[in-house]
Amino acid sequence: MPRDFQLPGRSAVFAENGMCATSHPLAAKVAVQMLEAGGNAVDAAIAGAVLLGICEPQMTGLGGDCFVLLTPPGEDRIVALNGSGRGPAALDPDALRTQGHTVMPLREAASVTVPGAVDAFCRLSEDWGRMGLASALAPAVHYARAGVPVAPRTAFDWAMHRDALGGEAKRRYLLDGAPPRAGQMFRAPMTAELLTLIATEGRAGFYEGAAAEDMVACLRAAGGSHTLEDFAATQSTYENPIAGNYGPYELVEHPPNGQGAAAILLANILSHFDIASLDPVGAERAHLEAEATKLAYDARNRFIADGGTRLDHLLSPHTAGALAALIDPGRAMSAPAQLSEQVHRDTVYITVVDRDRMAVSLIYSIFHPFGSGIASERFGVLMHNRGAGFSLEAGHPNEAGGGKRPMHTIIPAMLRRKGRLLAPFGVMGGAYQATGHARFVSNLADFGMTPQDAIDMPRCFFDAGELRVERGYSDAVRADLAGRGHTVTVSPSPIGGAQAIRIDPDSGILEGASDPRKDGCALGY
Repeated sequence: MPRDFQLPGRSAVFAENGMCATSHPLAAKVAVQMLEAGGNAVDAAIAGAVLLGICEPQMTGLGGDCFVLLTPPGEDRIVALNGSGRGPAALDPDALRTQGHTVMPLREAASVTVPGAVDAFCRLSEDWGRMGLASALAPAVHYARAGVPVAPRTAFDWAMHRDALGGEAKRRYLLDGAPPRAGQMFRAPMTAELLTLIATEGRAGFYEGAAAEDMVACLRAAGGSHTLEDFAATQSTYENPIAGNYGPYELVEHPPNGQGAAAILLANILSHFDIASLDPVGAERAHLEAEATKLAYDARNRFIADGGTRLDHLLSPHTAGALAALIDPGRAMSAPAQLSEQVHRDTVYITVVDRDRMAVSLIYSIFHPFGSGIASERFGVLMHNRGAGFSLEAGHPNEAGGGKRPMHTIIPAMLRRKGRLLAPFGVMGGAYQATGHARFVSNLADFGMTPQDAIDMPRCFFDAGELRVERGYSDAVRADLAGRGHTVTVSPSPIGGAQAIRIDPDSGILEGASDPRKDGCALGY
């Protein structure tokens, strides 16, 4: 249905040859320029993603991890690359428990697993790129030196989370001790120097030599157990995607250690209800989604880990049906773990499509805003805190440990229909991502929305005992949800952010959608 042009909103972006959708316009521009210069979707995605670390350093950077789904040119086959790093070999959960920790600390070196994204970018470029790594990194090198004007949403986040920055990170990521305002220039010459090393030496420019020594020194000084050997051993891995159906769509996700299986389980639970008959921004739908989220995330927290994840259980229609039966349409459950015990007995995004219809869905993050808050001295690498995704419960499948990858919230996705690739898409927002995937697919399947409409819709999310809703939900809906037993709060910031590119199955025209909650856009040529 066409939007009302007298009301605020965004038009979809259409193009024939190639397109990028991401959270900052400069990154989208650079990606499209890479396509126009003869690069493919992988070259463009690397160029845009690495530049996002300069445009949105509170969200991502070279000290982070990534996950990638891609389709080879002219194929509907989907390839998964896991660019998440592992805990240092000496990571000891018993020592952390002895120190009094019952959960992984957020802003300490113990929460820093070895960053995996740079290795993934190098492998992607070598295996699938066309222009070479140095060409893909060149735009980020330029803008790291020249600087970028800080965008409005980025400035909002920077100010909100400035206290996460400690020590060296404050010097690197504050301007005269204050977060930058919208329009102020942010420069990162130390990042340009490091990117030049990587462009010249490949992954060795990051995981060996001066860069690795710089990162290990800062982590050891902060109490970490990281070694040069931990960095040198890091490598990304190809894995098999997982999938589930919702309506006419096949939802394809990255396998664990990401939470993609939780998105499929959540969608499967919702498929047991007549969502299409409900008001898309009404209390009934918000309630059912919240209850399904509780159950799917409880399963995620039990089972998703590096290695022995119970995929058969998480993806089983029987599991989804049994969990759906626990949902009371009129009342919020207070203890999902207890209710589901019998059933279970036995976490920035860029998408690019090129003229050959190679598609890339890539998500890249340092986890919490500004990650661990720890930055290295020479190159200013802001280290993520993905280790906070580990459990400190003894014997848990996701228990912290050396050489293990923690459960990740970041998940890229793709949709197929009748076996053909329809849309790469992703939803940012930490833990919200699995819920966001299910809602995006439901908006398409149940309400016939366009990708842009589906992204624009108000969002809600059950998290940490509260049902957080955006201001797009009416007072009456919030009151109804409270009457069902939910603790309802208006979210202090937008919930997540999303990007998508739909490939028209008949004409092949690309339709880009980009979230107004972020600074970015979709661009094509």
